[in-house]
Amino acid sequence: MTSASLAARLGIPSGPLFFPVTAYGPDGSVDLGVYREHVRRGVAAGAAAVFACCGTGEFHALTPEEFRDCVRAAVEEAAGRVPVVAGAGYGTALAVRYARLAHEAGADGLLAMPPYLVVAGQEGLLRHYRELAAATPLDVIVYQRDNAVFTPGTVVELARTDGIVGLKDGLGDLDLMQRTVSAVRTEVPGDFLYFNGLPTAELTGLAYRGIGVTLYSSAVFCFAPEIALAFHRALNAGPAGDAAANRLLDGFYRPFTELRAQGRGYAVSLVKAGVRLRGLDVGPVRPPLHEPAEGHVKQLAQLIDRGYGLLAEQEQERKTAGEGA
Repeated sequence: MTSASLAARLGIPSGPLFFPVTAYGPDGSVDLGVYREHVRRGVAAGAAAVFACCGTGEFHALTPEEFRDCVRAAVEEAAGRVPVVAGAGYGTALAVRYARLAHEAGADGLLAMPPYLVVAGQEGLLRHYRELAAATPLDVIVYQRDNAVFTPGTVVELARTDGIVGLKDGLGDLDLMQRTVSAVRTEVPGDFLYFNGLPTAELTGLAYRGIGVTLYSSAVFCFAPEIALAFHRALNAGPAGDAAANRLLDGFYRPFTELRAQGRGYAVSLVKAGVRLRGLDVGPVRPPLHEPAEGHVKQLAQLIDRGYGLLAEQEQERKTAGEGA
């Protein structure tokens, strides 16, 4: 797949971006059968892309062999219907190794995680991502967060690099993002993709839309795809959809974000608990993450019920409005 085609496919706002969790069996090993089912359900539900073995998929906890097997399984289950993007990270040498494994497994692109531990300068970060981009024919989306934060000038250089097609922002600095979008638009011809990559991206979806960023990762899609799709439709409807978006924000997404903030690692473990609550046993998280408290899981179950109740209310209102027309 060429850069242009991947950028075009990801740039179409046809659905949320799906970051599946990685399933583990009772013995702690990767359960590829359950993982395949999880991916299959997500694609069938309307995901625009599968981002396999990334943050929500516990990239940090997988061996290279497990990573390769999961990416291959995701590619097979997607079956060309949507692109599959795989995580790649750590230092440059290991990131290149994961990139090559993803390429061998059939992935369409890479999400480049921040380098492990070190806080590098802009020159070193630029070299790291350029070497990663040169290692395979795969398109690369660079993930900005934690120890990988870029100046607008560095993003301009990334956008000029063959194979780098986008920036995913997990920092949440809208001033920096606006300056970055403006600098790239001014300096680099052609399309460059931007993604809202905050842990519950829907919460800031309206703000990011204001600076032209409408692509986002949806952790909620893992366990409540109908809620995620309803919000996605409202967001992409522009101002006409803001009332519906705000109802979901107030009744579901804000409380979910506040619950997620109750524990470290809940951006992964609480999502995995949600998948289990919805009937698919994907197992627990691997250390060093830990399972959410029982009370928090009960609150999550109540929130999911509330979210689906909001969808039912919206549907009833649409029917009533249609009957009265």
